[in-house]
Amino acid sequence: MPSTRRRFRGHIAGLGSTSGTRVVVGHWPDTPLGPFSDAMVETAAGHRVLLAPRPEVRDFIAATYSFDEIRLEPVELTVAGQVWSFRSESLAADFTAGRRTALGAALRCVPGRVAASPAWCTVTDPIARVAMDGVRTRGTAGNGRREWYGATDARGVVEVAGAFDGADLGTLADVDPPCRFGFSSTPRRPTLTTVVTTVEQP
Repeated sequence: MPSTRRRFRGHIAGLGSTSGTRVVVGHWPDTPLGPFSDAMVETAAGHRVLLAPRPEVRDFIAATYSFDEIRLEPVELTVAGQVWSFRSESLAADFTAGRRTALGAALRCVPGRVAASPAWCTVTDPIARVAMDGVRTRGTAGNGRREWYGATDARGVVEVAGAFDGADLGTLADVDPPCRFGFSSTPRRPTLTTVVTTVEQP
């Protein structure tokens, strides 16, 4: 049978903290599953947790990435100016987006349709591997799926505050060690990336 490709358009924020907990917040206004936000959390001990708002979102993400624990709970994400606020039963995270990075400026020079295409992601993958340790723009996901990350903009994150399971996150730090949810981590420097993610499944 022919494979199926699904596209998810939105934003990914990769956040490190002085507590050692790393958080990847996804905000997806345009997807085949409808709009949603989610979070992937890896604690300092390496425990990986998915926070998903709906069963269909949970099932799709869990079939694509790897977790030690999956939680289905109400999620709310709001944006006020440069401040993004994520809320669920397990996680509260407020982070502030700063200036566009040099990479973001370069990404904006690429036409959007080109930047989002799997063919372009294949071209940029070797560059991403060298320029940003742990970052990949294409790879193999779970259950025989393939995935491409087509970034179109990037801004540095300059501040974070919040708590996971009642434990304070501390202040902003590098995403170090890299997150282990899939074949790619977020950039080491905390970053808010505008992205089109393409997932191909058999």
